[in-house]
Amino acid sequence: MLRYLISYVIVICPSCYKTSTREALINKSIKPLLTAFNQVPGSENEKKCTLDQAFRVVVEEEIINKAPCENLLAIISLAINGVTEGICTASTPFVLLGDVLDCLPLDQCDKIFTFVEKNVATWKSNTFYSAGKNYLLRMCNDLLRRLSKSQNTVFCGRIQLFLARLFPLSEKSGLNLQSQFNLENVTVFNTNEHESTLGQKHTEEREEGMDVEEGEMGDDEAPTNCSIPIDYNLYRKFWSLQDYFRNPVQCYEKVSWKTFLKYSEEVLAVFKSYKLDDTQASRKKLEELKTGGEHVYFAKFLTSEKLMDLQLSDSNFRRHILLQYLILFQYLKGQVKFKSSNYVLTDEQSLWIEDTTKAVYQVGTVSTS
Repeated sequence: MLRYLISYVIVICPSCYKTSTREALINKSIKPLLTAFNQVPGSENEKKCTLDQAFRVVVEEEIINKAPCENLLAIISLAINGVTEGICTASTPFVLLGDVLDCLPLDQCDKIFTFVEKNVATWKSNTFYSAGKNYLLRMCNDLLRRLSKSQNTVFCGRIQLFLARLFPLSEKSGLNLQSQFNLENVTVFNTNEHESTLGQKHTEEREEGMDVEEGEMGDDEAPTNCSIPIDYNLYRKFWSLQDYFRNPVQCYEKVSWKTFLKYSEEVLAVFKSYKLDDTQASRKKLEELKTGGEHVYFAKFLTSEKLMDLQLSDSNFRRHILLQYLILFQYLKGQVKFKSSNYVLTDEQSLWIEDTTKAVYQVGTVSTS
């Protein structure tokens, strides 16, 4: 008799649950599933597992029939309600999401992920968090592997922001517990002065009236003169600073610190004296960002010498560099786990960092005003 009941639940009931699921979707109500769940014989766990499988079968059929994303999301929403009512296992909505995202093209995955983002409060609730956090993390990592970092930048960013909202700051999977730096993040720029187009060569080209290439500045677009010449020497110092941002421990070495200090003072002096390009336009862009308009995106820094003038006069670019300074200073001053006991700042270094931090905020305020 027991064997017969188990066989009935496993073989016959999926069809019963599948019918009830279809009916629930049409009526946009979970009542048909609740009725079926209460009428079918068997233990609660057996019935839950059977209903979970019925959901997956319905999702599979919808995918095969190329149903719109709205239909798939309706099934997942039904599964969420089923968990709340206690007729599904808590992991069911996440399993369904995984099935859907694995089978759909990226343009449709974007729509599904919008649903995932909107329900972050649901995923963080006590009912779902423990059961679903690993599913969501795996799902997001699988999506990131499918996406191009250069072509799907916004989508990749949305996934990272979702994970940041989902997991608490104490979540170990998102922590750099050993305080390691990404030393592979090397910024490549022209290190051969003989190949440089800055300085005298650049001036001669403009005087000869050569055509301005796309992306370069014309004479009428040049910002107000800066007291420090924009030559190869400044270009080299500016981009050399990225190596210190990449690996801050260099600042604890005397020779490296002197170099960093010298380069930083010159770069910050340029920021102070170099006029921002079209302040009103920058304000307008900032307002658009606040209202959800245009995205400001910087790829891995573009280090072409031809762009130097434009970059120095771009307020968004300037803020990126200033933020790097603040992050670096925070590391140098902070008590960081796994930091060597030999990494200690002198009083003179601490004072310089304090003064320079104020200067960075001052320059940053000018950039946004």
